[in-house]
Amino acid sequence: MKERAASWPFPGLVWGDYPQQAPAAAGARPRARPLSPRRLRAFADAAAALPLQPLSALPARLQALRQSAPEGDAWLLEAFGSAGSALALTLGFAPHRQQLLAARVLLDNRLVEMATGEGKTAAIALAAAVAALAGTPVHVITANDYLAQRDAGRLRPFFALLGLRVDCVTQPMATDQRRLAYACDVTYCTAKEIAFDYLRDAMARTGDLSALEQRARRLQSVSPAAPPVLRGLCMAILDEADTVLIDEARMPLVLSQGSGSQPQEAFHRGALALARRLEEGRDFQRRGDRGIELTPAGLLRLPQWPVAGHPLYGHRAHRQSALELALTALHVLRRDHDYVVREGQVQLIDETTGRAAPGRAWSQGLHQMVELKEEVALTQSNSTVTQITFQRFFPRYLRLAGASGTLGEARAELKAVYGLQLVVVPPRTPPRVTRLPVRVFPDSNRLWQTVAATSAALQQQGRPVLVGTDSVAQSEALSRALTAHGLEHRVLNARQDEGESELIAAAGQCGRITVATSMAGRGSDILLDATAVKVGGLHVILCQHNASSRIDRQFLGRAGRQGQPGSSQAMLALDFPLLQRWWPRWWLGVVAALGCPLLLSVPMLRLAQAGESFTQRKQRVTLSRISAAQERDLTFSRQLSP
Repeated sequence: MKERAASWPFPGLVWGDYPQQAPAAAGARPRARPLSPRRLRAFADAAAALPLQPLSALPARLQALRQSAPEGDAWLLEAFGSAGSALALTLGFAPHRQQLLAARVLLDNRLVEMATGEGKTAAIALAAAVAALAGTPVHVITANDYLAQRDAGRLRPFFALLGLRVDCVTQPMATDQRRLAYACDVTYCTAKEIAFDYLRDAMARTGDLSALEQRARRLQSVSPAAPPVLRGLCMAILDEADTVLIDEARMPLVLSQGSGSQPQEAFHRGALALARRLEEGRDFQRRGDRGIELTPAGLLRLPQWPVAGHPLYGHRAHRQSALELALTALHVLRRDHDYVVREGQVQLIDETTGRAAPGRAWSQGLHQMVELKEEVALTQSNSTVTQITFQRFFPRYLRLAGASGTLGEARAELKAVYGLQLVVVPPRTPPRVTRLPVRVFPDSNRLWQTVAATSAALQQQGRPVLVGTDSVAQSEALSRALTAHGLEHRVLNARQDEGESELIAAAGQCGRITVATSMAGRGSDILLDATAVKVGGLHVILCQHNASSRIDRQFLGRAGRQGQPGSSQAMLALDFPLLQRWWPRWWLGVVAALGCPLLLSVPMLRLAQAGESFTQRKQRVTLSRISAAQERDLTFSRQLSP
């Protein structure tokens, strides 16, 4: 059992009752020499050559597997053979070589890049099953609650045939339900849910707390006798790893407690009332992309706001901070872009997936400012108890791996920040996708008209069309243009996300037009019908310019899955925020003066992305040095009790 103690962590005498890597060691990921590419390929070939075991033989093979020490390639090969047979018996297909190779890479504490449609979900399930057979509790991190429920339910027969228990954790679940789910061999959940559960556990574990956190725990009357929800941080496999480790890495997750009061509501109303009377340029100016700073003239306007009786609310520095928050709510945060108003509530939009995120809130009173701005019922504000980011949380796992279709662009950053190496698994069949040149239009209105005309022409050919937009407002503007052209279509955005999986699955039908704000983490394959394949496959039009070319590739990669035909093209407009922020003014003026769409070279297109990606990467790496006031408009909050 020496190898198991060294490689396969589990709660007990060796690793402790709550296994995790010390925060000081976070980032020093590799603990053993990774396998060479030659050995990885040889293992995948050997695993693919194994004969499938019949149902009658599987129990005896599993019993022998459990009784032997989980060490060396021989044990792993036997485990892969049993897991592959279980997959074929329960789901009706045997894992192919690329999936076996990807699963072995994941067990080597590395990241794997697999093209869309290559079977990433099955590869992750294989790796999770083998690790669980070795005795290690596994957390599979998915993009959203729906995918956690879907994958755990769909794969339950597979894990059960191997004698393993699987469950999922979703946001509405109570503490006792979560504890039971985490007690299973494999648990599917989202990154935010497990990070918040870890913070709650830390509040109850006095040995892990600072003096201030221990005092906060006593004030909250958190019983130290309550058993932890998690069993530690033994192993995590991240689906859409780049979304978690890169896109959302700098987002502080705040465990909070309610602190609202009637004087506080009056204080927020006063700040918003004064903010409405201030002028940009004279009284305040923007600081960076999402910040507001009062000018000396704006500071002189503070006496126009009646002083509150409460000593805190009457303090000049606190009033200045509140006024800047109110200005942020009025001039920075945009409805149908940063949030939507649905069912009388302000709901944040996840900038990566394009979904509404009910239950999340900005901290420091910013959320209440937006609610007052939109004239909806005011929720209770929160005060911070403790917080963490994914950048600090996931390196605490003793074994960490992940998969995605778009990791290559972030290879260097992932290795520098997390110590994770990347292996690219080539697709089974060569791609058959036509990449058309990027077109840039003088304004969004002409862009939407061209997209509508292009969609109409493709629909007449019988080809399905998928169009990606940057925000709810853009998706609805395009929807109006499509309607004006008499084109039937479906829209998927933060305001219209019911039946999401069915809508995506149907997006490959002949002549179907689908508009979506984002496809990252949507988790459903676009399956083409026979007619759509015959006439040329799915055509993807990307009408958003993301901060990273990797995110663009996520969307464009929806075309041509598993060797099917397809085509894609990016169409942009000069009024897109990223182009406005990073393209030279003279270049914007030249393109606007021409008044017609231009074909754009890739280097010019990457200019804006390079600047934005550098800025965001710098923010991620220096996050630990950013004050709470600076990150207040980027914070998601969750109550101390789930």
